[in-house]
Amino acid sequence: MNVLEVKDLKKYYKVKTTFGKSALVKALDGVSFSATEKKTLGIVGESGCGKSTLAKALMRLEVPTSGDLSLAGRGVENFERSEYQSKIQMIFQDPYSSINPRKKAWQIIAEPLMINTELSKAECKARACEMMNTVGLRPELANRYPHMFSGGQRQRIGIARALIQKPEIVICDEPVSALDVSIQAQVLNLLMKLQDEMGLTYLFISHDLSVVKHISDEIMVMYLGKIVEYGSREEVFLNPKHPYTKALIKASPSLDQGLGKHVPLEGELPSPINPPSGCAFHKRCPVATDRCSTEVPTLEMKHGRMISCLEVE
Repeated sequence: MNVLEVKDLKKYYKVKTTFGKSALVKALDGVSFSATEKKTLGIVGESGCGKSTLAKALMRLEVPTSGDLSLAGRGVENFERSEYQSKIQMIFQDPYSSINPRKKAWQIIAEPLMINTELSKAECKARACEMMNTVGLRPELANRYPHMFSGGQRQRIGIARALIQKPEIVICDEPVSALDVSIQAQVLNLLMKLQDEMGLTYLFISHDLSVVKHISDEIMVMYLGKIVEYGSREEVFLNPKHPYTKALIKASPSLDQGLGKHVPLEGELPSPINPPSGCAFHKRCPVATDRCSTEVPTLEMKHGRMISCLEVE
């Protein structure tokens, strides 16, 4: 069952260029996908591909230019804001800047309850302490301030805050990238454990392919505001078809490849203000032909997954 449906989502920003002319930045340009109940959809791509803009649009922190969002078949416009945010929550990248340093741990975790429910302060604190225990923090630490916790512990506070209202969907925006490698595995294992216990659906955003491969059931690869490949983890990682997906995997260091075997992705991401004509990836693509510079590929079912490439038959 699909708990989230996204259809032709677009987010354009008006900006001023060097000479004062107006231009459009197409941060999201027609993104369509669905998230399956109790599964994890990994979203990958270089910085600037639209991952974080997508997260903000799904959280209603940004108003989409156009497109449709629905939760369990119900359009987002039919939700009160508080009801919508009780169903979808977000774990942020930086555990240092995403929590208020002037509030105690239990206050940070309980804040969604205090804003959106009529529970008493004592009830909110009791639930916050329960959630601390759930994410692996001792409840007796409830009255400590953020600076008294390690980075991994702060991220657990962020996870507890996201889960305190028992949402159905959790957007994980690079939740382990700011943590030490030794702590990353602990947090990932915690997220997987909580998914099983609470029946959560994750949208896991990351540029680290090894992390995404570990936790995801499906993979969505984005490039310059569009989806270029979208399928199961096995299909995308074991048999990638889009040239960009292949380049990302080759550029990602892996123990399987051995030291020095990864190949850096050549070229830079084009400016979203002035993207290339035709396929946005054609200037960096090793298999591009003349038609790739003029024809815009569409996302189609090929080889058992969705692919946007003119050269993949």
